[in-house]
Amino acid sequence: MSGNEFRRMNNTDSVPVSVFIKNAKGSELASKIVGYFTVRDQQFRFTAIAFGRIGGNNIGLKIAKKTLDKIKSMGIDPEILQLTIQRKLIEGDIIMPTDKKTA
Repeated sequence: MSGNEFRRMNNTDSVPVSVFIKNAKGSELASKIVGYFTVRDQQFRFTAIAFGRIGGNNIGLKIAKKTLDKIKSMGIDPEILQLTIQRKLIEGDIIMPTDKKTA
């Protein structure tokens, strides 16, 4: 089964979300990520731990329960949203800050 087939079956592309990284730091084994995502013109914060060694890439995503409750009240499945954000982080489908000094 291809990745596109998996996403269609699990509906992980149904939530239009943009993921922004504010800060990422760590070692060759793991990195701590601080950022936010936007859904329906609303911004929400998250933190994550990215692992990229044994067993492949993995993201430990943390979103506040209050945020997940708000997402649910918007008619969005919080689990699908979290899977979508994790996939975007792993695939690099994110927006990083630009360094204004070098721009």
